[in-house]
Amino acid sequence: MSHASTASDLSVDHVVVDDGRRIAVRIDGDVGRPPLLLSNSLGTTFRMWDAQMPTLRGAFRVIRYDSRGHGQSDAPAGDYTIGRLADDALAVLDSLHIETAAFVGLSKGGMVGQWLGAHAPHRLTRLVLANTAASMGPAQAWQTRLETVMREGMGAITQAVLERWFTPGFRDAAPGAIAPVRDMLLATAPQGYAGCCAAIRDMDQRPTLHAISVPTLVIGGLQDPATPPAKAEEIAANVPGARLTMLDAAHLSNIEQPQAFTAALLDFL
Repeated sequence: MSHASTASDLSVDHVVVDDGRRIAVRIDGDVGRPPLLLSNSLGTTFRMWDAQMPTLRGAFRVIRYDSRGHGQSDAPAGDYTIGRLADDALAVLDSLHIETAAFVGLSKGGMVGQWLGAHAPHRLTRLVLANTAASMGPAQAWQTRLETVMREGMGAITQAVLERWFTPGFRDAAPGAIAPVRDMLLATAPQGYAGCCAAIRDMDQRPTLHAISVPTLVIGGLQDPATPPAKAEEIAANVPGARLTMLDAAHLSNIEQPQAFTAALLDFL
């Protein structure tokens, strides 16, 4: 691992994965505690989990990372796949010599979690899939979004994304919680965002949900227009033994309902 930090962010290390790309990693909490890997949504960084950290770092060795294409990780051009993003997550664990960890992923992070649960269950102790979906058509909508971002930049979509991620009441009441998320979106490399859009465009994990053998908690948002309640219910109904918790929130439920979200995590993990 190479070490780096910026004035505006928490210090990170970088893991070089099998294709030579660098993934930014941040670790908090005692090395002797159980490892917990957190995976961010499309258009955010590991800082999206800041509201959970005061609680989680007391109970776990918390490993956060910036997904390929995001934050301080490399953003290669071209299409990514969910499998590639999952391989990056495994590389982070490998770099730390961690055999098994609990995994929490929200939105795109939850798509990575579904892949890991089906294809690498031996690496997970528990799995939390929050505000996510097993498939997110139509493909053309993702194609249009990635083309817009590549042509016009992240500013072209940021306001519309924020309106889907948070309820109107929360946007009005908590501008201080929205501002950092807006900053993360605007700072995301367009080609990294587009690469991840392609991964979501091409994804259909419905056929492999039944193969997830890890204890699984699905968290949904009752007011989530991006991954509606039916998407959470579909996953919970098809993952053997999965538990379902619905929160009164839109898409980034961990930010809109931080206490309820963190309580659900602790209860399950």
